[in-house]
Amino acid sequence: MSFLQRWNFIARARLERQLWDAFERGEDLEARVAAAPEGFEREVLQAALERIRRLETLMQNQTPRPSSDAPDADDRG
Repeated sequence: MSFLQRWNFIARARLERQLWDAFERGEDLEARVAAAPEGFEREVLQAALERIRRLETLMQNQTPRPSSDAPDADDRG
């Protein structure tokens, strides 16, 4: 892997992590992406935002699974 490819990977990971951290804090992600400079940074943040929103939708549509601490109906213990 060349130096530029490695730097690009590290820069992408750093930007994506910043957006995930902002998501966890409940910040306005669309505003954060819009405030990013044009080019590489905005491209990375936009792609990460799309993944976050897709995962958010998937999680909302999931049925709650029973807790691993709760006894199963088949558990005759």
